[in-house]
Amino acid sequence: MNTRIIATLAAMSLVATASASFFNDANTSTPLIPRSVLFGNPDRAQVRINPTGTTLSWLASVNKVLNLHIAPVDNMSSSTVLTHETGHGITSYLWAWTGKHILYPKDTDGDENDHIYCSNIITGETKDLTPFKDTKAEIVATSHRHPEEIIVALNNRNPKYHDLWRLNISTGETTMILQNDEYAGFELDEDFNVRLVSRYLENGSFAYWKLNKNDTRTTYCVIDSDDVLNFHFVGFDATGEKIRVLDARGRETAALFEWDFDTKESLLIADDPRADVSKLLINPITQDIEAVGIEYDRSKWILVTDPVERDLRHINVLNDGEFIVTSRTADNNQWTVSCYRDNGPVEFYLYDRKKGKAKLLCVSQEDLLDKPLAKMRPITIKSRDGLEMVSYLTLPINAPVSTKTTSDSLNTYPMVLLVHGGPVARDSWGYNPEVQLLANRGYAVLQVNFRGSTGFGKNYINAGVKQWGAKMQDDLVDAVKWAVDNKIADKKRIAIMGGSYGGYATLMGLARDPELFAAGVDIVGPSNLETLLATIPPYWEPAVKYFHRFVGNPNTSEGLSLLKERSPLTIADQIRKPLLIGQGANDPRVKKNESDQIVASMKKHHLPVIYLLYPDEGHGFSRPENNMSFMAITEQFLKQHLGGEAEPVENAIKDSSVVVLEDSDRLTSELSTQVKQKKAN
Repeated sequence: MNTRIIATLAAMSLVATASASFFNDANTSTPLIPRSVLFGNPDRAQVRINPTGTTLSWLASVNKVLNLHIAPVDNMSSSTVLTHETGHGITSYLWAWTGKHILYPKDTDGDENDHIYCSNIITGETKDLTPFKDTKAEIVATSHRHPEEIIVALNNRNPKYHDLWRLNISTGETTMILQNDEYAGFELDEDFNVRLVSRYLENGSFAYWKLNKNDTRTTYCVIDSDDVLNFHFVGFDATGEKIRVLDARGRETAALFEWDFDTKESLLIADDPRADVSKLLINPITQDIEAVGIEYDRSKWILVTDPVERDLRHINVLNDGEFIVTSRTADNNQWTVSCYRDNGPVEFYLYDRKKGKAKLLCVSQEDLLDKPLAKMRPITIKSRDGLEMVSYLTLPINAPVSTKTTSDSLNTYPMVLLVHGGPVARDSWGYNPEVQLLANRGYAVLQVNFRGSTGFGKNYINAGVKQWGAKMQDDLVDAVKWAVDNKIADKKRIAIMGGSYGGYATLMGLARDPELFAAGVDIVGPSNLETLLATIPPYWEPAVKYFHRFVGNPNTSEGLSLLKERSPLTIADQIRKPLLIGQGANDPRVKKNESDQIVASMKKHHLPVIYLLYPDEGHGFSRPENNMSFMAITEQFLKQHLGGEAEPVENAIKDSSVVVLEDSDRLTSELSTQVKQKKAN
């Protein structure tokens, strides 16, 4: 089991290049897809089966809030609502090995102080297993050998560090197994023995220690800073004598190895020359590794053991997208499988391994089946210094050419550069509601895995070291120029948009390249790197050396100077184009002050900005009503500055918690009316 706890800022391959075949007939308009379809709750999500094979579970809406539902495995229509959460819905869950308990985390209004809840499907009772104030709880480990127990990490004693507790999910009884005043991560075996502990060292490397019975420790291995983000232990075998590891030391991409735990003798299991091993298919009883997932531009599975060869072959033909096994019974006879595509809902299957047959249970959202959803095309773009950036281009379906076009080419579109967060993350192929809304409104959408993105090997990710606002930003500029040169984007109608790091890149893009972008949309993006690092959550302290290496160390004069230089706030007076900002009031990562600072600077310099605050949200927007209101304002904002289409606002503002703190860019009259009505109420 992978039990490393480190707080970090954490099908067939097809690569295409821009060509005339990308472009659609621009003479036929496409019906607008309602925001309520794209950003409302799904009909069903995360369909799974319990370990005993008797019960299916999923998330579905109750009074507009996602809650747990259950049904007999042979009669999904005979369902029972198991939980009754209000406000923010349930976002993830897992079955306990008892087969009658479901566990799920939930915070308060986006504060990320998750509690662990347990629902009993027999009694219908739901209880908070970790009822501690100002505490972030995490499930660290489960095991079929101990079905009534889980290992949880709690920082209620010391907000900087998580202690490990053994928790009985039936009785609520807890026993501390490790008091922690130092470590960032732990590796446990199937019997819940803490075999390794780990943390960052002062020089940015990452050390692992083996715990001895006499309360001493022995250094197990030390990972150099260049290899830290491509080295992860991913669990023990059933005997506890071997440990699996993703490791890129001495190579470019992270491969899967199996080590003898005592001698560290290593056996290569699977690798790929272009991409890191990123997914594992593991039998939860035997702990045998069955297949590994590789994702370069599209995901694919590589078989490791023969017993599942037939299964993967049968599942692979269910649709033309990608799939993941989401749960299985303890006897391994039944799996639930989710199949994904770029232009349609998720399909949920129950797969019978004995028969080799899959039964379609449902789709995530039936309303999507008849909607004009766009295809996402993997492409590669070269940076100015020769890096190959895996990217994704989504074009409108039969998009009308606006009369505002300033390009000589009828094939060009207004474009939105959509920047991923992290930045230690990546964009992937698949269905994305933001992408679909933008494409449906007539925009080309470009997503770029700039340097520092994950999945493409250690040199690619390390190329982003101390390159926030510099070469990482250059990569985005190069991608925009590629789109213009290839007659995809109208150079005078390009916006930049993103959340978290993507919000930072948006602010930096408008300030550093003021003539390149016509507008920007920033969602919870940091504007001042010095204050960002000064206000990180206390439980991120064990990983602060990561930030110092990748962003800059405020404890040195050189590092502090770099943080100021790379902060959008420092050059905010250079912004010339309109900016829309969305911020969650309870964001523990990027505090509200980050948005306050950039807005104050823009007001001081009389620059156009709209500032939206959501009092019941954190690092992003999870309530559908808030998502829909923000996207309603976003599409009106983009229509005003890029000339695309927009669905009428209707009740999008009224039903949300949004507060408009600044509107120097002037909301449209329809939006202004709703805002005034909301204030009056």
